[in-house]
Amino acid sequence: MIRVLVAEDQSMVRGALRALLELEEDITVVAEVGRGDEVLAAAREHSPDIALLDIEMPGADGLEAARQLAAELPAVRAVVLTTFGRPGFLRRAMEVGAAGFLVKDAPVADLARSIRAVVAGERVIDRELAAAALAIGATPLSAREADVLREAADGATVADIARRLFLSEGTVRNYLSSAIGKTGARTRVEAARVAADKGWL
Repeated sequence: MIRVLVAEDQSMVRGALRALLELEEDITVVAEVGRGDEVLAAAREHSPDIALLDIEMPGADGLEAARQLAAELPAVRAVVLTTFGRPGFLRRAMEVGAAGFLVKDAPVADLARSIRAVVAGERVIDRELAAAALAIGATPLSAREADVLREAADGATVADIARRLFLSEGTVRNYLSSAIGKTGARTRVEAARVAADKGWL
């Protein structure tokens, strides 16, 4: 029996995933959590084979949860299941050790097959997303440019960003200017939106 932990912040979606997976004869859901920062503790307690992780959750996102599992409980294979079919997210998921990356609108039969494949030692990735990731390539943003754009996303001022990141205002302006150029945007808020849409943040 394949033991699955479901991490999804929307209770209705979480319940639906559980109900659908429980219809499979060889899959059982042993735990459910609604926050990313609850994944590691639940995995320690219930010893799942697979952790199905949504990307956007309170506490910690699914990518951070996948990183924690890979570092501390490598026997638990992380599969990112998301509505955000963005190539940058796929690349980041692979970098943190996820064994799979699937979009939520795939048929449940595909999800069950993917779970079995991951348990068998395979890496499973949505084909269309993999092709898009190869076409786009890696993020052009440096780590610091990404940090600054994250802070700028909600309209924070240069002074606010400098204070939060312990940088000078001139350095923040330089990073913002570079990031705006790399994303092809006109403003820092637009640059943050473009980078988020591509999964670079």
